[in-house]
Amino acid sequence: MAKPVLLAIDDDVSVLEAVVQDLRRKYGQQYRILRAASGQAALDVSRQLKERNDVVALFLSDQRMPGMTGVDFLEQAMHLYPDAKRVLLTAYADTEAAIRAINSARIHYYLNKPWDPPKEKLYPVLDDLLAAWNDGRKPVYDGLQLISPRWGAGDHEIRNFLSRNLIPFKWLDPEKNPECLQLLCDRGIDDGKLPVVLFPDGSSLVQPTTNDLASKAGLRTQAQQEHYDVVVVGAGPAGLAAAVYGASEGLHTLIIDSFAPGGQAGSSSRIENYLGFSQGISGEELAKQAYIQARRLGAEFLTQRVCSIKSENGYHIIKLADGREVSCPVCILATGVDYCRLDIPGEEKFSGAGLFYGAALTEASSCADQEIHVVGGANSAGQAAMYFSRHARLVRMLVRGEGLEKSMSKYLIDQIRGTSNIVVETRTELVALHASEHDAAHLGRITLKTPDGLVERDAASVFVFIGASPKTDWLPSAVVRDDRGFVLGGPDLKAKAKDAWKLARDPYLLESSVPGIFVAGDVRHGSVKRCASAVGEGSIAIQFVHQYLATL
Repeated sequence: MAKPVLLAIDDDVSVLEAVVQDLRRKYGQQYRILRAASGQAALDVSRQLKERNDVVALFLSDQRMPGMTGVDFLEQAMHLYPDAKRVLLTAYADTEAAIRAINSARIHYYLNKPWDPPKEKLYPVLDDLLAAWNDGRKPVYDGLQLISPRWGAGDHEIRNFLSRNLIPFKWLDPEKNPECLQLLCDRGIDDGKLPVVLFPDGSSLVQPTTNDLASKAGLRTQAQQEHYDVVVVGAGPAGLAAAVYGASEGLHTLIIDSFAPGGQAGSSSRIENYLGFSQGISGEELAKQAYIQARRLGAEFLTQRVCSIKSENGYHIIKLADGREVSCPVCILATGVDYCRLDIPGEEKFSGAGLFYGAALTEASSCADQEIHVVGGANSAGQAAMYFSRHARLVRMLVRGEGLEKSMSKYLIDQIRGTSNIVVETRTELVALHASEHDAAHLGRITLKTPDGLVERDAASVFVFIGASPKTDWLPSAVVRDDRGFVLGGPDLKAKAKDAWKLARDPYLLESSVPGIFVAGDVRHGSVKRCASAVGEGSIAIQFVHQYLATL
């Protein structure tokens, strides 16, 4: 297969030659570097490449060219190669051209001339763009297959686990892919015991737990050592940030999560107000990059559930679900929150069988051309509604309050109002779930409490994004929490639990009632429930970790 193409365009021959040389020096082994001296010539080259079924990974175009500007070219090239990355070169900070390029040509970046030295001003940008382009290509299938009916017990949990951990798999629904039953027969597996995961080495897991999957799929489920400088519990944005800063500053860091990196934010289809990402970023991509960064810096990840923590002689001993223990002088609690439960008739019966908490990314493609319901009026619900709108025929947002303004960012409200297949139903509450007429095990109808009274409606898929419930039931009573379960830390200890802190010194800003146990992110009492805030707390927690360790 021919190498993907990087196409450079500039009417100044000397500049074009310099661009091409820089591209060849860094990317010549993996890509073909082509050039064009005008927008029209570049368009002709692009069409020829398209006719030959060649692939273009990136366009790097000058803006100020006679006949056809860089923005005009990139806008037309986008229709030929919509997945190619588009970069605009400007002679100076031409804000107007850049804004037009972002809106019309949907460029991914713009660079100012000169870009010297390329190691600092050119290569880091192109490295990120080309890495993202490669990630977006259809991955090579590695053979893992999941055989499970969509509404079967455990189906959603397994698909969500594999997807969130970026493990490639092929999903085969026996109703749509009856040939998969022969695969089970060939391996002597009872087709009445689904879900089944088939591995390329001929082995299989029947009705597996997520821990079974983690171990078999190559995720680390046992700690390499018994003692660490700092153990981070929870791999959401706060935990990932703590792992990155802890590892980068020389602390032997272990981060433990029972499910996947990213936490609740990892299921967000689009985060558009995170600093530095002008076109937004998915929670999955943000989590993946943070995970890679932490691993590269030396943090160790563990896919396990933490059962308890106890403190002895200045150390904290963390017990895992498999019975093993790890110890540390410092522990950071970054377990995040779960979406609150509805507590309505039918909730337990239809969970995973039409009723989902979060899960926009995992289930969206299965809702093509359907009418779906999203419960909630905050940012997570708005992000999910926007994502579902690309797949579903109609998205109905059920909002208990008078509107979205009090709980949702304005940019999301504007996007929702501008999306024709999203309907916002205010002062509306989901009060009951009912079985489908065709399948008693699957959701088919819902009951709503509306300003006009109780209303019944057909509904096969309902996605819930309401409230926040902390994951703190496993903590000992010595770690003081508020009446909702959020962990008190720093000044909040003296304000709300005067007798909880026993030492002469004041607790550090994010320190819990147990010295050496810190709290960061959404699980902390009084935290701002935003991704950037969680990252900030996870980062600064390491500063207090160093201060605490210096006192030992």
